[in-house]
Amino acid sequence: MKLVFATNNAHKLSEISAILGDEVEILSLADIGCFDDIAETSETLDGNALQKARYVHERYGMNVFADDTGLEVKALDGRPGVHTARYAFADRNDTEANTSKLLSELEGAEDRSARFRTVIALILDGREYLFEGVINGFITPERRGTDGFGYDPVFSPEEIGKTFAELGVEVKNGLSHRARAVHKLCDFLKENAAADK
Repeated sequence: MKLVFATNNAHKLSEISAILGDEVEILSLADIGCFDDIAETSETLDGNALQKARYVHERYGMNVFADDTGLEVKALDGRPGVHTARYAFADRNDTEANTSKLLSELEGAEDRSARFRTVIALILDGREYLFEGVINGFITPERRGTDGFGYDPVFSPEEIGKTFAELGVEVKNGLSHRARAVHKLCDFLKENAAADK
């Protein structure tokens, strides 16, 4: 089975390929000659993931999946949510500015609980499926750790006592929201591949 992952992020591609093994051949957008900047204009993570997957499926007619991730902070009524990557500036992703804005908005907040949520949209043989991965935790008052990217220095998973940036990439990838969504996708694809044999 060939499956397009609507991304050109090499790290994401290799991680998912390793989990799937030989059952599925994963192709990037570049592999299929798609160099378009696919819009993400939905107000939900589900909507953005579906928007990217449908774009590829409609133009290339291939089985495809896409993902979107958001940080949802309770004291901020679920923000930044769908705007996680462009929280500080609407036109670009500035991770330092995003984190600074988040810490500033939470200054003095007693409830710092938050969760990371990833949604993967899959279009397989014309049918649409959604898979979700969630990890609960809280936002630390200051940055801690040097590994990872984005909000990793200020997000601490429940009962871990360390931020994602302190845990290191390998540990984080084993328990993260994205890993949980990917494993659901992989289990589904492996079941499908086995049923087709």
